[in-house]
Amino acid sequence: MYLADSRSTKAATTGAGRTAAGSGDAGSAASRSTDPAAVPGIRPGRRAAAVPGTVLALGAVSLITDVSSEMVGAVLPLYVVAGLGLSPLGFGLLDGINNGVGALVRLVGGHAADGGRGRHKAVAAIGYGLSAVCKPLLLAHTLPLISAVLAVDRTGKGLRTAPRDALISLATAPEHRGRAFGVHRAMDTTGALLGPLVAFALLRFAADGYDAVFAVSACVAALGVLVLLLFVPGRAATAAPAGGPRPALRDSLALLRLPALRRLTLAAVLLGLTTVSDSFLYLLLQRRLDLPAHLFPLLPLGTAAAFLLLAVPFGAAADRIGRRRLFLLGHLVLLAGYGLLLAPLHAWWAAPVVLLLHGSFYAATDGVLAAAASATVPAEQQGAGLALVGTGQALARFGCSLAFGAGWTLWGGRPVLAVAAAALAVAAGAAFLLIRTPGSPHTPDSPPDTGTTEEHPA
Repeated sequence: MYLADSRSTKAATTGAGRTAAGSGDAGSAASRSTDPAAVPGIRPGRRAAAVPGTVLALGAVSLITDVSSEMVGAVLPLYVVAGLGLSPLGFGLLDGINNGVGALVRLVGGHAADGGRGRHKAVAAIGYGLSAVCKPLLLAHTLPLISAVLAVDRTGKGLRTAPRDALISLATAPEHRGRAFGVHRAMDTTGALLGPLVAFALLRFAADGYDAVFAVSACVAALGVLVLLLFVPGRAATAAPAGGPRPALRDSLALLRLPALRRLTLAAVLLGLTTVSDSFLYLLLQRRLDLPAHLFPLLPLGTAAAFLLLAVPFGAAADRIGRRRLFLLGHLVLLAGYGLLLAPLHAWWAAPVVLLLHGSFYAATDGVLAAAASATVPAEQQGAGLALVGTGQALARFGCSLAFGAGWTLWGGRPVLAVAAAALAVAAGAAFLLIRTPGSPHTPDSPPDTGTTEEHPA
């Protein structure tokens, strides 16, 4: 059986760490009942909506913001490698900034957002605003400034991610969180789908293609901040008790004492260490197929289209079959994509299939991981708990980007991808052992993550 299941348990919380008593594991206060009256933001006597309005509003903000960020992300790998002459190792460092810097501030954002009513939106707004104000500086066309812009942009992403996901979790009934995160990620991915299309059109038809991409991206990012301020509720529900003490930062870090959260975080870290960056994957496809430069921004469309189509059904499936189970299966799908990319095939259909598998991987893991993590922490510390899992995964992917870039520089892209594929297979086996409940039969956890959690002592 997997880590979270539907069995009832008596858990006692001790201090800010909420450590488990006996064989029980501390669960989220919002996830201890499927009664709508127990979910923040849902009036007693009313049925909890599977997808609340707050989720849709945040999805619109993410859609607009992702149009902006993916416009830049679609052209940046080719721009810095082919246009500015950066080596794969250098690009690995630059791409690592995309993940590493944001990870370093994600804990700060999650902790700051847990302080009371309205703070989740306020911290998220600061994060979105940072990403918007730095975009015009990309027009400088120098590597140091581009690196600085990426650092600020990812700082903004790190600040906003945990508060945004906490808003989704707190606004949604526990049994519907997989679906709600799936809807949000589908809307987010719609932006990821539109961004490369806009970048492609600008590169194709604008006189100064890269400048046009960077300028339009800045304007779209500002629109996203405006939508957040106007349409996301300012007094979003929080589970912090009225007048209660605000958790200290050490209390947020102490959440790792919870066995459920600790094991999920370790599994995410192991798998993140073997997850090759999207940009490297697209560069490998572009070189394998010898695609012209103006077609490169279209490669992320395959991933985004698959993610968009599958995010909602996969999120709903996670609510039924188990979120941790689907999270692991998603990495096996990614492993299949690596295998196809390494196979001695030169047929035109190989690239679309790889992109389909890549998008399926994200649909099975991105929102699903957040939904799984939300059931392992107290409701008043949702931001910090989600940030811990996300930070571990992001730092691991930062390390993978550095290692993959160095390996590509020394040995070439395909040999180092083979090493990454083998490491991913090992990491998937280790993650399975981490997040299954010891001593339990191998049966599906149904319904998963919706009630209190139970775990035998490690």
